[in-house]
Amino acid sequence: GSDEHGADVDIRVWDYRDEYAAERESILAIVDEVFSSGTLILGPNVRAFEQEFAAYCGTAHGVGVDNATNGLFLALRALGVGPGDEVITVPNTAVPTATAIVQAGATPRLVDIDPTTALMDPALLEAAITPRTRAVIPVHLYGQCVEMERVLPIAERHGLAVVEDCSQSHGARRHGRRCGSMGDAGVFSFYPTKPLGAFGDGGMVVTDDAERAESLRRLRFYGMTGTYFSEGEGYNSRLDEVQAAILRHRLRGLDDAIARRARIAARYDEALAELPITTFRTLEGNDHAHYVYAIRHPRRDELVAGLGERGIHVNISYPWPIHVMPGFPDTGRAEGDLPHSEAHAREVFSLPMYPSLPDASVEAVIAALTDLVG
Repeated sequence: GSDEHGADVDIRVWDYRDEYAAERESILAIVDEVFSSGTLILGPNVRAFEQEFAAYCGTAHGVGVDNATNGLFLALRALGVGPGDEVITVPNTAVPTATAIVQAGATPRLVDIDPTTALMDPALLEAAITPRTRAVIPVHLYGQCVEMERVLPIAERHGLAVVEDCSQSHGARRHGRRCGSMGDAGVFSFYPTKPLGAFGDGGMVVTDDAERAESLRRLRFYGMTGTYFSEGEGYNSRLDEVQAAILRHRLRGLDDAIARRARIAARYDEALAELPITTFRTLEGNDHAHYVYAIRHPRRDELVAGLGERGIHVNISYPWPIHVMPGFPDTGRAEGDLPHSEAHAREVFSLPMYPSLPDASVEAVIAALTDLVG
């Protein structure tokens, strides 16, 4: 509604409804086809989508799971990570990255970020490795890849597994290689907001290793390979057939959607270069998927409130680093230990970003920011 700024706008940080309106008939036809098929769990669409998405990522195998949290957990278990082990990741990630580590029985160990990119600083990795370290989870945050060519040799030298957290980076590339294809396994989320989103929860683990893929299939299905006979450790973590069918359809438009995101990001880049606002550097060699358009400002909370008054709703990814949360008491890091991540959490917020965001809305966001900081 209108306010003292005369703004009669309502711009959300993310919205799927225009995309749904444009694709409604196709999507409902897909849903009807699945519902009429007689197969609702682990059917032909899950198998086909696993193959299609793995091929898109440049990997040999895909294993559909119910969400990326369980995808990370199962990937860690498939790689032999368990109680007593440590897994290195970053503090400025979504809670699920750390949840999955704890779920596997392991302890999250954290390294600080490069403040210019918000990504894991590979220069800090070696110092965080202990005799108990078993794996590293680089997080391809906001849609761009970590410098994997710096992470992988360190992991190899120390015998560590590498699980890429690709929950925000579908389609992103580093030196031409898609995220998810560089480590031992890559884990994707199909949560509705993601660059490739379902109409509900969903996830996938991709890998080049056939045995690992088989192990993941057993882990997601009670330790069974098809009959009611459990051969070992197992859970219930299956991608839903109807979501897989919708995701197959949406995968065909993913590159176009990423291209639209890139055009919006380019317009923000151009406008914000004139303003006293910090944007994040895209690493040379990276093709950015622009999941969110994150920026930093020391008066973040004031700007977020000011945008809200003007009808523009933004998001903070993420307001607290992992090591200050009571949910993760064992990281071995106290407040003050990871200064870049802590400053990031105080200053970061993200602007509206999704493929159907109209140009006029992008301009309204830019005008409001200019008004607030200009």
